[in-house]
Amino acid sequence: MTTDFDLIVIGGGSGGLAAAQRAAEYGARVVLVESGRLGGTCVNVGCVPKKVMWNAAQLAHALHDAPEYGFSLTAGGHDWPTLKAKRDAYIERLNGIYERNLGNRKVQLVRGWARLVAPGEVDVDGQRLRAPRVLLAPGGRPRRLTVPGGELALDSDGFFELPQRPARVLVVGGGYIAVELAGVFAALGSEVSLLSRGAQVLRGFDALLVEGLEESLQQSGITRVIGAEPAALRRDELGVHVTLSDGRVLAPVDCVITAIGRDPLSQCIDASLGVTLDAAGHVLVDEWQQTNVPGVLAIGDVTGQAPLTPVAIAAGRRLADRLWGGMTDRKLDYHTIPTVVFSHPPIGTVGLSEAQARELHGDAVQVFTSTFVPMYHAMTTAKPKTRMKLVCVGPDRKVVGVHIMGGGADEMLQGFAVAVRMGATKRDFDDTVALHPTSAEELVTMR
Repeated sequence: MTTDFDLIVIGGGSGGLAAAQRAAEYGARVVLVESGRLGGTCVNVGCVPKKVMWNAAQLAHALHDAPEYGFSLTAGGHDWPTLKAKRDAYIERLNGIYERNLGNRKVQLVRGWARLVAPGEVDVDGQRLRAPRVLLAPGGRPRRLTVPGGELALDSDGFFELPQRPARVLVVGGGYIAVELAGVFAALGSEVSLLSRGAQVLRGFDALLVEGLEESLQQSGITRVIGAEPAALRRDELGVHVTLSDGRVLAPVDCVITAIGRDPLSQCIDASLGVTLDAAGHVLVDEWQQTNVPGVLAIGDVTGQAPLTPVAIAAGRRLADRLWGGMTDRKLDYHTIPTVVFSHPPIGTVGLSEAQARELHGDAVQVFTSTFVPMYHAMTTAKPKTRMKLVCVGPDRKVVGVHIMGGGADEMLQGFAVAVRMGATKRDFDDTVALHPTSAEELVTMR
């Protein structure tokens, strides 16, 4: 087989696939090395299967609300194994599509463990590949508990291997993955506790969203345990017992799932090369995704920069545009990146939180908020609130942050992210005719 290329990509996740295929479209000779399933974390144990589970949870909520809209129905118990089988088959089809797409673009796929052993030289299980440029896109993996009995807990990847829905679950973590998994379990009928070291979830998100999510977790019947971490786990005939760092012992559960962060897979780099890493092992890059070693580039979760699938894809495509597409100034701007938390209801956010804006701009910040019961819940006994906030700066009230929690937030944010990216002002929002009756219209009618 060919061993000399224009680009070697280590990692077949979203970023690596995007970069490899875009470079190949420009005529570059590309080889991609992957030891596991194509698609990486997002497709196999992340965004895609998670969204399937979130959809199931949303259906559970809709079934609960249906009688209040006049439907007479009896919902049976949820069949977790059937959903898992269909979800896994869907993911397997996606794996095949990715492999065919590589072939269609003449990207050579090599299966195995890659190691960057010299600038422009990669070893794959004893085989040497060479190219003037090597792109590191190996991604990351879930951090595991390193306490006595920690092996009794599943990480967030293990969630997708569960053959049955456990009746009693403890989810450990305060980030978006922990929140999302807790919400799915609760909606589908599990008794759920959510343990976080801090007093609040979603550190770094706007306070309006954090407040709303804490309220939503409580309304969902999720028990919050705060201010401690697991210190030890043990199993007996009653289940898994978790002792906390402050001495508390929680009631036994059937399953403990951790979502306590992810570690970069930077072990694919030979230490002798001197590629600069941070204390956590992330590969440090400049604004062009270039490491300190000429010809060695990196994108995606391994860099620690906004670890989101669309970010890795965008960085990979822009890199290929610049190196092979003639777009010499093409690079990813890591500002104003939108993100969604698939909680219940979902959260969408882009730009600066109010606290971040005030830290940067002080008294030049002006904030507009709206909290209301969405029209959907006019018919239901439960009255969860939708929350929205616009963060504006300066005399022209430039919109630097949009924050939404409520039904449809995940879909409506994309267009508003474009507006923020383009520098829209509050006047631009005010001058846009509202869509009625929707929740989204509140974003252009706030006063």
